Amino acid sequence: MTDLDISPAAPVVSVKPIVLPAPGRGDDLRVRVSAPATGDDLPIIVFSHGFGSSLDGYGPLTDFWAAHGFVVVQPTHLDSRTLGLAPNDPRTPRIWRYRVEDLKRALDNLDLLEAAVPGLAGRLDRTRIAAAGHSFGGQSAGVLLGLRVLDPETGDREDLSDPRITAGVLLATAGKGGADLSSFAAEHFPFMNPDFSAMRTPALIVMGDRDDSPMTVRGPDWTADPYVLSPGDKSLLTLFDAEHSLGGIAGYEAKETTDESPERVTLIQQLTSAYLRYALDIEDSGWAMARKTLSESPDPLGRIESK
Repeated sequence: MTDLDISPAAPVVSVKPIVLPAPGRGDDLRVRVSAPATGDDLPIIVFSHGFGSSLDGYGPLTDFWAAHGFVVVQPTHLDSRTLGLAPNDPRTPRIWRYRVEDLKRALDNLDLLEAAVPGLAGRLDRTRIAAAGHSFGGQSAGVLLGLRVLDPETGDREDLSDPRITAGVLLATAGKGGADLSSFAAEHFPFMNPDFSAMRTPALIVMGDRDDSPMTVRGPDWTADPYVLSPGDKSLLTLFDAEHSLGGIAGYEAKETTDESPERVTLIQQLTSAYLRYALDIEDSGWAMARKTLSESPDPLGRIESK
């Protein structure tokens, strides 16, 4: 897969932090925007980081996407270690909801974000927007695709999907809640009760077959739930021998990477780019070729299935 030709890499322009006013949030929203220095009609990816990370995380993915034709928007959520939110902060119980609002706020302010990046004006394709996220960020991005969270405070499963989002990539994302949660997760993360039955937006789900999460009493198959339990056009990439960091997508030197594999990261870079170009109706030959190449590999790093 390492020789799959997605598109030529372009120089990248990245600006951070772009500060968006966020009344009622307690802290203004800080965003990073990365874009190729060349090209027009650029599709957009709004990316939600995992618990504790920030706009500085996930360079192996976001840098690659930007170098290959996407404008990548990365907000820093309130749970970021850079903000030092206290566990007893009154916003903590609704941190999942603030995350979704962060992603929508970024989309609501595309004019401001576009103007903040030198040379980007007039080059966005606002009809092609995807949401992506890793771990907790996968749930956050999934909400924009139609995933519904059982609010532990109200008991509601409100529809917070966003019609501007027409594709998604969910990486190492939590599965069902309830009895499938560990006692630790049920106590500390009661909002981990997603309902995938209305998550109809096309998406690629990426899981590691050795992602044994302390959040569930099940095994790695828990992270396949966003694929298995959702309707519509979905694909599942199962990565062999991959743990929660999927080979190292969280950062170039991220300490939380327990299964470092540059080859696996390269595969994710290429497959997610090809999938998003397909799902956003830009071109589908790259996705078809990627699937064929992976299936015919004598020593594959993973497998793809679709429904």
